[in-house]
Amino acid sequence: MPNMLYHALFAPLAGRETPFLYGPDGSVTTGVQFHDMILRFAATLAALGLKPGDRLAVQAAKSPDSLALYGAAVAAGVVFLPLNTAYTAAEVAYFVEDSGVRLLIGDPAREAQLKDVADKAGARFLTMDADGRGSFADEAANRTADFAVVDREPEDLAAFLYTSGTTGRSKGAMLSQRNLLSNAEVLVDQWRFTEKDVLLHALPIFHTHGLFVASNVILLARASMIFLPTFDPEVIVRLMPRATTMMGVPTFYTRLLDDSRFDRELTGHMRLFISGSAPLLAETHVAFGARTGHKILERYGMTETNMNTSNPYDGERRAGTVGFPLPGVELRITDPATGEAVPNGEPGMIEVRGPNVFQGYWQMPEKTKEELRDNGFFITGDIGQVDADGYVSIVGRQKDLIITGGYNVYPKEIETIFDEQPGVLESAVIGLPHPDFGEAVACVLVPEKGVALDTSLLVEAIRDRVARFKQPKALFVVDALPRNTMGKVQKNVLRDTYRTHFG
Repeated sequence: MPNMLYHALFAPLAGRETPFLYGPDGSVTTGVQFHDMILRFAATLAALGLKPGDRLAVQAAKSPDSLALYGAAVAAGVVFLPLNTAYTAAEVAYFVEDSGVRLLIGDPAREAQLKDVADKAGARFLTMDADGRGSFADEAANRTADFAVVDREPEDLAAFLYTSGTTGRSKGAMLSQRNLLSNAEVLVDQWRFTEKDVLLHALPIFHTHGLFVASNVILLARASMIFLPTFDPEVIVRLMPRATTMMGVPTFYTRLLDDSRFDRELTGHMRLFISGSAPLLAETHVAFGARTGHKILERYGMTETNMNTSNPYDGERRAGTVGFPLPGVELRITDPATGEAVPNGEPGMIEVRGPNVFQGYWQMPEKTKEELRDNGFFITGDIGQVDADGYVSIVGRQKDLIITGGYNVYPKEIETIFDEQPGVLESAVIGLPHPDFGEAVACVLVPEKGVALDTSLLVEAIRDRVARFKQPKALFVVDALPRNTMGKVQKNVLRDTYRTHFG
């Protein structure tokens, strides 16, 4: 069967002489140029021995070339695995080994470490820097764009994205061609994207938001992007007059509100601002509207499902809510203990079902069965409620997941490292409200009897073990952790105790 994802997203670029990507320096990549790059890269993957269904892992700086690797994987029928550029080599090693990656592409500055990771996993390692240069580019230099796109079925896998629970191993969420395309089709329609749109794209592309929401929507709508390597308020303010839309995490909007130049005049021509990946504070929503005259459109999604709900394009965008279930997505609120539906208005577990819901966790059938019901409903782990008007609100999380600046942090991973340190009896990692990041990682530590902990040494101990966004922004030392009668640590008490630490 024809490759539906390639033909919907990438094939239309073949005859497009107009710009697809604008760089911050004024550089332009036309649709034709980007499409040629995709097919040359796909031919390179095939020449390197990757076959349909094989896995390609990419930990490279955001660039037109690294985005083209995604398109190349789709064209070649290869499963694409983007990795956070902040991950340490030890973290990358797990993903590469667990997924059975055939090829790892990474930053040449980390070649020694990453090549060792690839070698131990029986994979090949090639490099790509922020300008697209490196050994992969050398391999692709003599390839032509006459690659024959591989046929794929709608349920064939297109990507892996790794997610985690608060305990246990990270899980590879398997996303099919249909999962990705169905969600993009709905979002283009719901958010009114057309070929006239220019998206300010400052999100990373190793995450659902930047890759499968922002990029897929623009590709499907045949629109264009101002493709920025990172979020820089100076650059955003300078380039906003050339854009019509923006997608961001709450941090983007709080930082823009700190800039006096960000006002009604600067944003007057903009059509839409979208926020996701972390909860948007109601006060940020209100302040943004007062400053710009625009109401941010907040939506709700996750790694396993892409987008589930959205505030309306036409109609009230209600602060503190994530809107309504998207067309084709069924959402229900259930009792976490019984799985039975709760009365309307009461909080419970959010479960969703639809063509956007993933295929399960890679090589984890038991975990898949725990979270994906036989009837197709996915148990999200988020606690929510639906009001009388049908608006969905996220009121808490069953798990202790922390979302900081749009990135997921799983406390058990950090606690394990601290618990290993000399003088530490035990630790508890929590998320605290933060005006910039939504939540900030904090750690509460209990010393062994008679030990005076040096927190500066503990900060050093974790610095090279995990990505920077996972590292605590505050450490607290206490005599004992609060526990319930069953001996379980009461993290809710800790969160209440330190809730105002960051203001």
